[in-house]
Amino acid sequence: MKIETNRLLIKTFEKHHLNDVYEIYNDDSTCRYLLHDKWTHENKEREFDKKLNNNQLTKEKALSLAVLMDDKVIGDLSIWYTDMKDTVEIGYTFSKSVSGQGYATEAVIALINHLFEVVKVHRIQANLDARNTASEKLCRRVGMRKEAHFIQDFWNKNEWTDSIVFGMLKTDFNKFNSERGNH
Repeated sequence: MKIETNRLLIKTFEKHHLNDVYEIYNDDSTCRYLLHDKWTHENKEREFDKKLNNNQLTKEKALSLAVLMDDKVIGDLSIWYTDMKDTVEIGYTFSKSVSGQGYATEAVIALINHLFEVVKVHRIQANLDARNTASEKLCRRVGMRKEAHFIQDFWNKNEWTDSIVFGMLKTDFNKFNSERGNH
């Protein structure tokens, strides 16, 4: 899979992306709301190999995609099928160094468009830690709607956390695009 936007290239990870990805995940604050702790020098190759191996979206296997700007990885997109027919969940992590410049919004909109138009999914959802306000704002910016807020439903990193679910259908995305002036 390869997606191009005005400023970004989105594609499967390659071996030489390791150090760029390590820069993103070797940070406690970046990993605070993720399911894993920050990467260390000792585990970075093992963790990165998982992204290399997730190179095709299937019902059984997730897809990990690098978001590149000028040949540098600035973000990581993940897609996996849920147990519901034609429904995928997305996840995203971006380098703090590019925060506030619209790259995450641009990449996620391009991914959503690809999933609806090319992959032909019925529904896209994102489940996030309710404390992750940056992720919630991104979901809203790309046109997703908040569908649920679960109280202390997820045990992660030795604490109960709230979860928020955002969702979107193709009709929602079409409406979002028409409101933005894109057709």
